[in-house]
Amino acid sequence: MKARSLTLLAALLPAAIASAQADVTTQTEAPARAPVLKHIDHPHSYYWREMYLPQLTSGPGQAAFMPDGDTLVYSMAGSLWRQSVNSDEAWQLTAGPGYDYQPEISPDGRYAIYTRADGNALELWRLDLDSLESRQLTRTGAANLEPRISPDGKRLVFTSSRDGGHFNLFIAELSEAGLSDVRPLLAPRKSDIDRYYYGPTDHAINPSWSPDGERIYYLGNPEVAWGSGDLWSVAVDKPTDRKKVLVEETTWAAKPELAPDGKRLLYASYQGRQWHQLWLTTPSGQSPLPLTFGDFDLRQQRWSPDGEKILYVSNENGNTGLWLHTVIGGERTQIEAKRRHYLEPMTRLTLRLAGPDGKPIAGRVLVQGADGRHYGAEADQNNSGWLHADDYFQPGLQSHENHYFHCQRSCELWVPQGEIKVTALHGFETAPAERTVTVAGDEQTLSLRLEDLSLPKKFGQHQSADLHLHMNYGGHYRQQLAGLADQMSAEDLDIGYNLIVNKEQRIPDIAAFSTGAFERNGRTIFQGQEYHTSYWGHLGLLHLDDHYLTPDFASYRHTALASPYPHNGAISELAHRQNALVGYVHPFDWSIDPAKEKKLSHSLPADAALGLADYLEVVSFADHRATAEVWYRLLNLGLRIPAGAGTDAMTNYASLRGPVGLNRIFLQGGARDPESLKRAIKNGHSFVSNGPLLGLKVNGQLPGHGVQLNKPGKVKVATALRSLVPIADLELVFNGKVIKRLPAGQRADWDGDIEIPGSGWLLLRAAGAPHPWVQDLYPYATTNPVWLDVDGQPQKSPADAAYFTAWLDRAIADASARDEYLNPKERQLTLDYLQRARAFYAARAVTEAESTEE
Repeated sequence: MKARSLTLLAALLPAAIASAQADVTTQTEAPARAPVLKHIDHPHSYYWREMYLPQLTSGPGQAAFMPDGDTLVYSMAGSLWRQSVNSDEAWQLTAGPGYDYQPEISPDGRYAIYTRADGNALELWRLDLDSLESRQLTRTGAANLEPRISPDGKRLVFTSSRDGGHFNLFIAELSEAGLSDVRPLLAPRKSDIDRYYYGPTDHAINPSWSPDGERIYYLGNPEVAWGSGDLWSVAVDKPTDRKKVLVEETTWAAKPELAPDGKRLLYASYQGRQWHQLWLTTPSGQSPLPLTFGDFDLRQQRWSPDGEKILYVSNENGNTGLWLHTVIGGERTQIEAKRRHYLEPMTRLTLRLAGPDGKPIAGRVLVQGADGRHYGAEADQNNSGWLHADDYFQPGLQSHENHYFHCQRSCELWVPQGEIKVTALHGFETAPAERTVTVAGDEQTLSLRLEDLSLPKKFGQHQSADLHLHMNYGGHYRQQLAGLADQMSAEDLDIGYNLIVNKEQRIPDIAAFSTGAFERNGRTIFQGQEYHTSYWGHLGLLHLDDHYLTPDFASYRHTALASPYPHNGAISELAHRQNALVGYVHPFDWSIDPAKEKKLSHSLPADAALGLADYLEVVSFADHRATAEVWYRLLNLGLRIPAGAGTDAMTNYASLRGPVGLNRIFLQGGARDPESLKRAIKNGHSFVSNGPLLGLKVNGQLPGHGVQLNKPGKVKVATALRSLVPIADLELVFNGKVIKRLPAGQRADWDGDIEIPGSGWLLLRAAGAPHPWVQDLYPYATTNPVWLDVDGQPQKSPADAAYFTAWLDRAIADASARDEYLNPKERQLTLDYLQRARAFYAARAVTEAESTEE
């Protein structure tokens, strides 16, 4: 009997995988969305792109001193500007196409070398500061950035991804003719250590020159597992002469730079804190001391030519701001461009948004000029007007990614005269408005009204929630609860969960943890937690009623917390003691075949079997179809794990994978107390979406509820679809298989009978082609199931039980091979946990297979 059971389990597995993939992954024809700068070969682009690469921000960015020490050149809103430190007037130096960043001034003050983002590359350009004529210096199609000119003006060092897509330092001869003899300063190298957030190939970034021009100071990560690296120096003419200056933990922002006296090394660090501040050490890295203090970020620091002042960018007021800091005494002055002189004629545009009833509303706005550039509003005190960018775009439809801002009912911005395209969105229940208009003159007003797109009332009252937000996470801006609530208003999001989480050594929002709610203008924010372990899978912890769980991660290799214990089941039990909900977040980016995975340690099946998982982010920062494949298998085994949704939006980012509420859950009812919300989420009284709205009733029952039938037969089904973008596939799914395809589009209603052959579950799902308005892989939505009980007969699925048994076999093998457990007890607790879950599935695979045979 035992041998026959094992054979049945193995035989069922391949067929089960093929069946699930065929039934779930309905594809649609469309231009695929492509990652921005996909040629850069570093993992986790949403880290390095925001924390390292220059971004289009509504406030100032990188800045440099002119030789006189009293004049600055800096980037702002995608252009370079010139301004005296003693004036509030700024003169624009560059305009579109493209966006300009990171100016570096020649020693004689004649020109600036800068980085231009145009299309899907970053190239170096040189600007003559008298004629304002620009000339392109590099044509690589890669990312070329951080230009630094040698003290004698004859050489240039910069960072580039031109060599295999990896960030490395390059040096070139610099003359009136341009760059010559461009060559790597450091030989490419791979570390022996394994890394998660950083690739196996070492990177070298943040170059600066010593005052004598003999050495380059930079950031490198040889044999560093976590953080973007240590502070190093290298001899320019003898690259084998490399010295580690200081072991440091930072996220892409250290930017070491010697003072003109050569005795003080300035850099940014969050050592022992939650935010980047400025530190001083010696050229040999002795006894670092903090120079600045505050619960905000100071970055992009530069010495003045006399070494008495420091210029830096601060987000202490929320938006980016440019500050001048006197080293001795600490006097600070903000450099503000209150009067701006543009290169081309500009119009002050007032934009007003209204909802279906004609009343003012907030919204997400994209404004694109005839020059191809996006323009933003002036940021207010609550940070409306921040410029954000999508992290994907659609080649063939777009030359570059969307840049947008949130407008609170009415906003003002400067736009180039001529034709502009304006798009306004407000969540999923209003249709976007798009207008192309010609602007002229000094001032102009444009009003946009968004039309109703809500579901028919018979599908009940819903409120929307994003179960996975991060208020602050190393971004350019500094977010606060009021600003987050205003972003939610613009996105028509009712409830947001700020999942407080670490980024390596720091937890930026730890001071915001609370068991209560924050309310503003009808928006509700709860503080939750994301538990980090990329070995077992990340967890969302909602409504902890006492305290934040620390340490908030496990299995961080090459640290004192390298042990795989606590496993996720142990963390779930701790969270449940605090009456919290536990969910798996951003789960799967591809279809999971246990036999083919290089490694399989994700513990969702274990926690589902043991009653420790309360929801699964089916619509999230992952592939929705791939996640649904796994979800359907759990449902087929009677494991009523409901679908949740979370964006994983870092709301203080300038390059955002999606605005708040990109992935959201629509919960039945209007109550917002924690107990009501927990019941609605856990019981599946909801649907999840990144755009389409879905209505489903089965014999009058909404998702999450049950229908009793005496025998197989017909049920009455009512459905509705409302979508801000076209939907190609609208399908009723029964027990993981499409039972009926329905008319789709953007508005569709259908009522009819469906033949139900036995017990199980029925849901409605929708999918469409990628669209620039949906900043996700593709439009997707699904209801939670309506559960169908036919004559009390349980649903059986031996193939799915075999699938998860094989999955856990892989997890057990990998966990058994780990040698980082602190003691035998941790190892045994972990293996016992996995074995209990495996026994759950193995019993169902064997018993149900035999029952099927009989």
